[in-house]
Amino acid sequence: MKRRSFLSAGVALGMTPVMARSVLAESFTQAAAGVQYYEWIRYRLLPGNRQSLVADYYRDAAIPALNKAGIKTVGVFNIKHGPDAPTLHVIVPHPTMDSVVTLNDRLLDDKSFVQAGNRFLNAPMSDPAFFTMEKSILKAFTGLPEIQIPAQKKANQPRIFQVRTYESTSLVASKKKIQMFNEGGEIAIFKRTGLQPVLFGETVAGTKMPSLVYILAFADLNDLDRNWNVFRNDPEWGKLKDDPYYADIHSFTNDWIWTPAPFSQI
Repeated sequence: MKRRSFLSAGVALGMTPVMARSVLAESFTQAAAGVQYYEWIRYRLLPGNRQSLVADYYRDAAIPALNKAGIKTVGVFNIKHGPDAPTLHVIVPHPTMDSVVTLNDRLLDDKSFVQAGNRFLNAPMSDPAFFTMEKSILKAFTGLPEIQIPAQKKANQPRIFQVRTYESTSLVASKKKIQMFNEGGEIAIFKRTGLQPVLFGETVAGTKMPSLVYILAFADLNDLDRNWNVFRNDPEWGKLKDDPYYADIHSFTNDWIWTPAPFSQI
């Protein structure tokens, strides 16, 4: 059923308001098959020389254990521009939500992981490895169902990442924005105009919901500015953003620029 016909079609078919709303909800539902889930973990780092403790843990213990468990393309990033520095950000992709839920138990069953990560895993209250940790769980969009490795990473070249979160004031508004990316064609416009998607995800658990997150890769800040200008001047984007169906669908945007840790797999 087409997007503009959700409620009008329901009335035409003699549906009650409740039935019509169920059609709307069904139309917004994303198929889960083949879609990744992402842990987005944020560590507020301690001052001084202890800032390296979390990165060392991921380099020496967590990433090797995750890869052994079949979880590839783990991203570890520092903030170049944006709020909450110094913070280390980690993206862990999963094939299913069950993988997210069972991960910690699976890792702790790995003796080599526990040994390699001892300083982090058993940090005492008097000498913690980090200040605070927050986590969100994201579900990939159907239009980009799994992480894409940037061309710069494949070529072993420098890269930066732009990370944006869109917060909405209602669930329906947030679902419409997701629909704008998927069915509306915004992801396709991104790709065609040189914006290089890494992931798109709907927040299914975390703070500041309903919201979505996307990450784009660039060679540098000049590359970022150049490709966004191409996007903004694209005729198809002009039509899409002026479509009244997509008006007022997100209320607040956060923006970061990340740089990858030397051992990041993204």
